[in-house]
Amino acid sequence: MNHMPVFHHQRGVTLIVGLIMLVLITLMVTSAFMLSNTNLKSVGNMQFRDEAIAAANVAIERVVSSDFTTAPADSTQPVDLDNDGTAEYTINVLKPACIKSVGITTLPASDPDAVKCKSGGGVVLCFETVWEISATVSPTNAAAATGAAATVKQGISKRVNVTGASSCA
Repeated sequence: MNHMPVFHHQRGVTLIVGLIMLVLITLMVTSAFMLSNTNLKSVGNMQFRDEAIAAANVAIERVVSSDFTTAPADSTQPVDLDNDGTAEYTINVLKPACIKSVGITTLPASDPDAVKCKSGGGVVLCFETVWEISATVSPTNAAAATGAAATVKQGISKRVNVTGASSCA
């Protein structure tokens, strides 16, 4: 019968090395988890910010689609981006500001506004105007927890007749 020799002088180095490796692996897993959590929060905040900008653009398009040049005014608009019947964002659109107005005395006959802007004797009947519209977004539900907010400024060029140019003199 073969008996294994008994070592009375073992020092337990394998146990210590194993514990050190276990601690190192635990630290790596913990740091990877923390890093992925931080990235997830960052991506979520970027998504909410992009949604806020999209909501502001929707509100600006609504203002531009209306006849905002005759009586510019502040407005507050709810926006439902996912069409579930609940507004996710409230947009405060400031009164559109006229930046520049240039009188048009002649237009080429091919221009669709040539008939409306015809002038007799060099009299200005139309104006090329430049407007600035500013929209500030406030989240109304889950996005409020992230603090996602945005302000969007949009420049608009619009041709108006003499009556429409009264607010942009």
